[in-house]
Amino acid sequence: MSEKAKPPSRLLFYLITLSLFLLILSSLSLRQFGDVSLLPGSVFRLILANDTSINVRPNVQRDSKIKTIPFLSPLSSKTQSPNSGPSSEGAICPPSRSLSCEKNRAVLKHSMEFWLTLDLLASNAPSVVKACSAVRVENSSEADIFFVPFFSSLSYNRYSKPLGKEKLVLNRILQEKLVQYLLGQDLWKRHGGKDHLIVAHHPNSMLHSRKKLASAMFVLADFGRYPAKVANIEKDIIAPYKHVVRSIPNDQSAKFDQRSILAYFKGAIYRKDGGTIRQELYYLLKDEKDVHFTFGSYGKNGVNKANAGMASSKFCLHIAGDTPSSNRLFDIVATHCVPVIISDEIELPFEDVLDYSDFCVFVHASDAIKPGYLLKLLRGIDRDEWTKMWVRLQEIAPHFEYNYPSKPDDAVDMIWKAVRRKVSAVRLELNRKKRYYRSQPTS
Repeated sequence: MSEKAKPPSRLLFYLITLSLFLLILSSLSLRQFGDVSLLPGSVFRLILANDTSINVRPNVQRDSKIKTIPFLSPLSSKTQSPNSGPSSEGAICPPSRSLSCEKNRAVLKHSMEFWLTLDLLASNAPSVVKACSAVRVENSSEADIFFVPFFSSLSYNRYSKPLGKEKLVLNRILQEKLVQYLLGQDLWKRHGGKDHLIVAHHPNSMLHSRKKLASAMFVLADFGRYPAKVANIEKDIIAPYKHVVRSIPNDQSAKFDQRSILAYFKGAIYRKDGGTIRQELYYLLKDEKDVHFTFGSYGKNGVNKANAGMASSKFCLHIAGDTPSSNRLFDIVATHCVPVIISDEIELPFEDVLDYSDFCVFVHASDAIKPGYLLKLLRGIDRDEWTKMWVRLQEIAPHFEYNYPSKPDDAVDMIWKAVRRKVSAVRLELNRKKRYYRSQPTS
């Protein structure tokens, strides 16, 4: 049988196998962070045990939960509810493992596809207690959205280098197979893919297929490397990065007078595109006594140092780099340091329900590089005003935490709720297009 004559079921089998392989690889990669496991053992039983499937059709109201069909094999009923969810402390690595940890942190930061897939797999497991804003259904007619479990960020991080004499790039091959499969499906053809959800959180993920799949709803980090016709705030979801520093408990969070550093930044200084502002700010602030502005990375115990530095600072700078966003903002939030956002093109997660001005300071890049402007602004924020933002930070920080099982209003739950809000607009558009279908002339 020729390659073109292979039945669609075989292509579907290949895609399911690849998706499950990437899911398992992602799980194992995330599990390598330090001595504190990110994932309890019961999660792996949930993913790997497939000897018994379950078929549950939850009786839920459309306005409270979004119904989703993922292209995955059935979930095993032989699962146990873990005692606790993943811990960010696992992302803090000993110096002896800094290289492997640095590679795995790249996977961790963009691991939204993992958390959402895992949440859907668990949605029908009676032993798992979770937020359950999204539930998995078996019948396509019941679905609000079709979730595509392609691990695009993991594919980019692991399979972007050319292999062999042929210089084949597996990441590109996987994307081509995905496009071939999706565009051939009746469910995609029915509405042109507008009711499909694809996670592409890494800015370089889905690079070879994003234009072909642009009608779908994307889960992204920002729009920095996307044409407006491919990705935009009207149809797509901005999801928070997974922070890599340890979250500070509220009762251990330092108050205004306990934070000796006025402003903190540690990261790459020389960046291209919009990130050139970092270099200008470095020369403006590097000699200020109450400002910590240095070169640095998260290697060689850098996460521990960054954690301590941000937790000891009143304000932490989030400055545009190669892209408008980064995980730094969510590391800042996890330490209850008031973020100072200097990134004119940034899009923020859940901004339709969160007022970031309550807990962040926004500064135009053109103003930030004026001598003395930034320091005058920050020093002008007194203890009472700062404390209001600090208290609000503690309130909203759980919205950016990824948990298994998911918790009400955590990052996973907030993403599903954001999807639900977008689905309403998609449904409106699709329903309006069906108004006159009975009166259309037949050929």
